[in-house]
Amino acid sequence: MTTTPQEDESDGVPPASAWVRFLRSYGPTSNNLTMFDEYVSSALGRARVKPISLSAPQLEDMVRHIESKALGSILIAGTAGDGKTYHCRALWERIGGAPRDWAAKGNVKELHLADGRLAVFIKDLSEFNGEESDIPLQRLERSVLEGENSEIVILAANHGQILDRLRDLGRRQDRTHPLRKPLQERFLQAGPAPARLAVFDLSRSTSRKTLEEVVEAVAGHPEWESCKRCALKADGKVCPIDENRRRLLGESDGGQLSRRLGDLVEIARLNGLHLPMRDLLALCSNMILGCSDAKHAKENLMTCADVAKIQESSDLGKASVYVNAFGANLPKRRASDRPIFKAMSSFGVGDESTNAADGLLVYGKDDSRLQADFARLIARDPIYGATIAFSTAQDAYLEGYEGARLEGGSAEFLSMLENQRRRLFFTLPDGEAGYPHWSMTAFRFAGEYLEIINALKEKRPVSEVVRGRIAKGLNRVLTGLLLENVDRIFIASSGGFTQSRVSVLCVMVN
Repeated sequence: MTTTPQEDESDGVPPASAWVRFLRSYGPTSNNLTMFDEYVSSALGRARVKPISLSAPQLEDMVRHIESKALGSILIAGTAGDGKTYHCRALWERIGGAPRDWAAKGNVKELHLADGRLAVFIKDLSEFNGEESDIPLQRLERSVLEGENSEIVILAANHGQILDRLRDLGRRQDRTHPLRKPLQERFLQAGPAPARLAVFDLSRSTSRKTLEEVVEAVAGHPEWESCKRCALKADGKVCPIDENRRRLLGESDGGQLSRRLGDLVEIARLNGLHLPMRDLLALCSNMILGCSDAKHAKENLMTCADVAKIQESSDLGKASVYVNAFGANLPKRRASDRPIFKAMSSFGVGDESTNAADGLLVYGKDDSRLQADFARLIARDPIYGATIAFSTAQDAYLEGYEGARLEGGSAEFLSMLENQRRRLFFTLPDGEAGYPHWSMTAFRFAGEYLEIINALKEKRPVSEVVRGRIAKGLNRVLTGLLLENVDRIFIASSGGFTQSRVSVLCVMVN
C-alpha cells in the first residue's frame, strides 16, 4: 500500500499521531466488536499509514486446494475475531481478484478462474439476515452434494452460525440438512470433513507463536520510527506510549515480559480457551496505549495528544504496560466483554500475593533487611516501579493516622499495591527464590505445569519432585485423607454402595 507522509511536527502534531490513532482501532473500544476487518480497513484509509501485516496461517493451503482443481467448495470457519474475512480477502487477492472490487459494496463476490470455474466468495454469512442465507447455502449444497462443478463456493462463517442456519434451512424444507451433522462433528470432535468440502478451521491455529507474531507486528511496526523525532521524547521526557512499546518488544528485559505473557496465553489455551487473533491484537494495542485515567485518555486508550497531559500530571504509572496487560485500565464491563482480558484476569494477578512480596512493597524502602531487594526489584524502575506517586501514597499509608485509613485514605495506595504486584509478575527474575513470580498468581504451580507439558512434547522424563507432588495430590483426592506418600498411588473404595472415598480398605498400585 502506498502511504502519504504523516502530519509534520512543525504544525504542532506529533509525527506518529496518525499511526497511533490507527492502532487505537485495534484496541478494546466499544465500536470495533463487529465487522472488524471492514472497520480497520476504513480506519487505515483515513490514517494513510502502512497496515499491520500478519500471516494468514492457512492461506497457502487454501491456494493449493484451488490450484489443485479439487472439485467442491471451501468453508472458512472459526469464532468471531479469528480472521475469517482476512483470510477470505487474502485468498481473493492471491487468485487474481482486485482489491478495489473486494472493497466495493456487497457480501458476495465472483471471480472467473483460469480453469473455467466461477469462484463465489461469501465474505461473511452473518451479513445475511434469516432466510437471506438460504441462497448462498443452497449454492454451497449444490456444489458439495449435487456435483455442481462449474462453481467453487468460498464461504466464511462462524461455527455456531452456519450450524444454526443449516438447521433452520432444513426445518423449512422439512428435512434434516445433510451437511449439519458432519460439520458439527468436524467442529467439535475434529472429525472428517464432508466429501467435496474443504474445511479450514481457524479456531485451531492460535498459539504462543501467534502472540509472538502479533507483538512483533504491532510493537515493531516501521511507523514507530517517526517517534524518534517527536518532541514528547525530547529533553529527558518519557512518552508512555513509546516506553510501553519498547518494553513489550523486550528492549529493557531481554524479552521476559513477552515470554511471561506467552506463558499466560499458553496456559489459557491448554485449559481449552480459544483466543482469536482479534483479541491478541486488542491485547497488544491496549498494552501500548492503555491508561487507567479516563480523564486523560478517552476510552482509556491514549493518543499522542494525551501524552502531554499525562506527563504534566507526573503520574506515568497510570499508563503502565504491566497493568494494561490484564485490562486493569479498562472499565470492568468492557474488559469482561473480551475473552483475552477475561482469561488474563482469571490468573488473579494483582489480587494474589505473598507476605514476602507485600512486605517488600510496603516496608522495603525503610526496612534495612529489605532495602537491597527493594532497590533491585522496585526502585530501579522509576517509571512504573518506585514512582513519586507510589512513594507519596506509601508514606501517607504508613504515617497516616488510623482515622484517615478507616475513612478510605488507604484506598489509593492499595490500588497502587495491586498494580505493583502486576508489575512484579512480569519483572521478577527467573529463579528468584524469595519472590517466585508464579506466587503472584492464583496458580502457584503453573510454571511446573508448563514444564510438564514441554517435557512430554520433548519426550523427556518429568522431574521427581513434580511426580511426587502429583502422586500426593492424587492420593488425597482419591482417599480423602492427608496422605504424604509420593512413591505410590492409592486407589480407594468405600467398601460399600456409598459415594464416600474414606475407607479402611484400599488397593495399592505402584
